[in-house]
Order: sequence, then structure tokens, then C-alpha cells
Amino acid sequence: MADTAKDKDVIDQEDVEVEEEETTTTTTTTKKTSQWHKTRTTKTSATTKTTTLTTPAKLYGKDLSEYDDVDVESLLAQLSPEEITILAKEVDPDDNFLPPDQRNSYECTKEATGPLNRKQLIEHINKQAIETPDQPEFEPFVQGKVRGKKWVPPPRDARDIEAEEQIAIDMGEEYEHALNDATQEEIIDLAAILGFHSMMNQDQYHASLLNKGQPVGLGWDGITKSTQQKLFPMDPPNNTDVEESIKRVKDDDSKLIDLNLNNIKNISDEKLEQLFAALPQNEHLEVLSLTNVGLTDKTALLLAAAIEKSKTLRVLNVETNFISPPVIVKLVQALLKCHTIEEFRASNQRSAVLGNKIEMEITDLVEKNSSLLRLGLHLEFNDARHRVAAHLQRNIDRIRVKRLNQRK
Repeated sequence: MADTAKDKDVIDQEDVEVEEEETTTTTTTTKKTSQWHKTRTTKTSATTKTTTLTTPAKLYGKDLSEYDDVDVESLLAQLSPEEITILAKEVDPDDNFLPPDQRNSYECTKEATGPLNRKQLIEHINKQAIETPDQPEFEPFVQGKVRGKKWVPPPRDARDIEAEEQIAIDMGEEYEHALNDATQEEIIDLAAILGFHSMMNQDQYHASLLNKGQPVGLGWDGITKSTQQKLFPMDPPNNTDVEESIKRVKDDDSKLIDLNLNNIKNISDEKLEQLFAALPQNEHLEVLSLTNVGLTDKTALLLAAAIEKSKTLRVLNVETNFISPPVIVKLVQALLKCHTIEEFRASNQRSAVLGNKIEMEITDLVEKNSSLLRLGLHLEFNDARHRVAAHLQRNIDRIRVKRLNQRK
């Protein structure tokens, strides 16, 4: 009887364990990041059992899970410098903060031949272009002869042609009679009024708008020829004597009010220095034009120092020279101390773009200037353009109001 009771207890304990296993609903298996998971759900009448299947990730048929515990730093420490260089060529770091020469696999092992000579480089490129022979043509050009196959449009479908022929527009007897009796010129005028630009050429359209009459020989099939170019005489060269002009500036000639040295190529830096040194003592010169005379930063800084001491200069033009953006800022800054300059022009320098920082500095200096009325500079950013234009307009309005008050 005792043995029978023990056997009954063992059976009851096994039944409890079986019931606990059946009530388990989810089995979660945690694997490493190198493995992907696939979940399969099995539904039965009693319970819902979820089983997670794991499949190891592979690359070129090799299991990657065995490399999870490998220390990369220790592997790199075992490599030689040559092996690290080879590895760096095969791996793209994809880092925008690294310079391009460290992100690509190309390495130039040539030694530098010297500083960059832009003029010599352009001459070498032009020489190579001239000496390189042209590629021979497979078939020589003959005027009037078509080389290769001529494109022929495919034949149109007969159904489309029949559909177009069947289209008819009933405009009424009055309009049909008017259009049938209208001349070609009248139809062209009507097309111009209605805005059918594709039905006529440019000369016909402008003649219709200006009511000039249609050009002779230009019907619907006429070809518009280019308008004959108007020839204007060339501007005479600037024959101003530079040395005599400098002497007149030094002597404070009362008749020298406008000095124009534009497009004179042979002005040396010594002559420009003499001219700028004589400007502060001159009390009659009002307009100074130095366009395309080869001004550099060195001479432009001397000009900025002379502007600060000038008493009568109203217009200064230094366009088309070789002045850098920081020196242009120096010139604009010098205008603050010279309260007589009303117009300053310095566009078209070697550096086509001033940059945001330079433009903001120029804008701040212009807004402090109460005498400047016109500024000739190409500003790229809208904020700088609007602020400069608004300030110059305020200066003009203030001067106009002052003039009106003086008249009263």
C-alpha cells in the first residue's frame, strides 16, 4: 500500500509539470546581432505557442557570428604600415571632414616641380591644343552632299489622315466670307492680334503690332533674316598725358575738375603713387576715373589713404582692376572720413564674388555713411542689396528735403 501511494504521488507530479509546459505561451531566445530571427506561430485548441528560429548571417558563404568576439583594435595593431596603407585604399571612410586626398585611393607620388605659374600653364595648354592633330573624318565633307543616312519620317496611319480630313469648323457664312476674301497680310495681322505666334515669323509679328505693313516677300513660307547690325565707330583711345595730369594735380590746377585715365595700360605704380600722394593737397579735382588701369592692392591702399584726406573729390571710379575684396572694404571704409564723395564704383574686379562676410562688412559701412548716394558694386546676397539700396535712398531723400528747405 505504501508503494502504491508513492507511485501515485510521482504520477501527480509529472501531470503538474506537463500542465506547466502547456501553459507556456512564448519562448524568447536572445541571440547576437550577427543573426537574424524568424518567428513561427503555432495555434492549437488549448494554447498558442510561439517559436523563434535563428539563422546565422553569412557573407561569401562564411558565418559571421564567429567574428563577433574578435577585437578589431588588436587586429589593426598587428598590421604593418604597408598593410594599413593597402587597407586604407580599399576602404572608403565616407567622412566629409577628411580632405579629399585622404578619402580616395589615388595618391600622387610625384614631387612638386615648383610654384604654380598660371600664365605658363595656359600657354602650355594652348600649345598642346594647337600641336595635337585633329581626328581624321571617315568621310570628307563635300558641300551639298549628305553624309550618312538621311532621316525619313515614317508613313502616317491612314486612319489619322481620314480623321483630320473629317474635321470641319462651322464659323457661319459671314465669317467664312470674310476669311475667304481676306488677303495674306490681313490674315497675318489677325493671327498677331489673336496671339498665334507660331503661325508667323518675328518680322511679321512685330510689323503687325507696330502697324507698319507686312515686309515684302515674307509670306507664310517666308524666312526671317537677321536684322543688319548697326555699325558704330570705335571709341578713340585715351590720349591723356599721365605725367602732365599728375603735374596739374600737384599744382592744384583750378581748371582740372575731371581727370579720366580710363584704359591707359602703361601707367606704372610709381606714377600712380605720385598721383595719390598729390590728391590730399588738391582742392579742385572732383571726378577721378581709374577704370582698367591695372590697380593692385598695393596702389589701392595708397588710394584709400588719399581718399581720407581729400576735400573736393565727389566721384571715384576704380572698376575693372585687380583689387581684392578686403581692400575694397578698406576703400569703402575710407569713404566714412571723406564726407564729399557721393559716388563710388568698384565692380568687375579679378575676384568676381565678394562673399557673404565681405558683403556684410560693406553693408555695415555704407549704412554709417551719410554722404554716399550711388554705389557701383555687385552684391550677391539679397539682404545686402536691399539694405544698401534702402540706405542710399534715405540719403537721397534727406538731401532733396534739405534742398527744398533752402529754396523756401
